[in-house]
Amino acid sequence: MNQLIESIHQELLSGVQIESLDPHNPVAVHQVPDPWQLLGAGNYAAVFYHPRYSDQVVKIYAPGRPGFAEELEVYRRLGSHPAFSECLYSGENFLVLKRLYGVTLYDCVHLGKRIPKQVIQDIDQALDYARDRGLHPHDVHGRNVMMQDGRGLVVDVSDFLQQEACSAWDDLKRAYYWIYVPVLSPLRLRVPYFVLDVVRAIYRYFRRLVRRNV
Repeated sequence: MNQLIESIHQELLSGVQIESLDPHNPVAVHQVPDPWQLLGAGNYAAVFYHPRYSDQVVKIYAPGRPGFAEELEVYRRLGSHPAFSECLYSGENFLVLKRLYGVTLYDCVHLGKRIPKQVIQDIDQALDYARDRGLHPHDVHGRNVMMQDGRGLVVDVSDFLQQEACSAWDDLKRAYYWIYVPVLSPLRLRVPYFVLDVVRAIYRYFRRLVRRNV
C-alpha cells in the first residue's frame, strides 16, 4: 500500500487533468500519466488504476465538485460487505478503494448476458444492509450495479447520504421483472447502446417531471 500511495502522489496527482464541465454529465479527463489507466468517470470524479496494483482503484474528485467528505463517511458506515467496495485509504480529494470486478447490468443488457434473479436479490439485500447503517441508497441504476459470477454488486455509493427519496432501483427492478425476464432474457436479445441511451434519457426526463409535480 505504501508504494501505491507514493505512486499516487508522485505520478497520478501531479500528471492527471480532470475537469467538470457540466454537473449532470461525467467529468472530462484530459490527461492520464503513464502507466496509470482510466477505469471510468462519473459526474463528480474519475477512477484510475495502476497495472501493478490492479486490485485497488483511485477515485479523484474533480476540482470544485462536492461529495468527497460524504462518500468517505458512507464507506466508514458500510465497513466490510461483499457487495460493496471498501475505502482502504483517503487523501486530499481522493480515495483508494477495493476494486470490484464484473459487468454492469447496463452492459449485460447490451451484450445479451443473462442476469439471474440472484443478482437482483443480492443488490436488494446490500441496500437493506446500507439502510440499517443509517444510509439512504440513492441513484442506484443499471450503470451503478454489476454482476460477477452470478452475484450482484453495488459500485457507486457516493450519494448514499442524500435524504431525498429515490425510486431508481425500484424502477429498474420493475423493468427487470416486467420486460427483461419475460422478453429479453429468453430471446437473449442484444440491445444497442443507442437504444439504451434513448430509454435512459426518456426515463430521466420523466423523473424530472415527477419531481416538479410532487
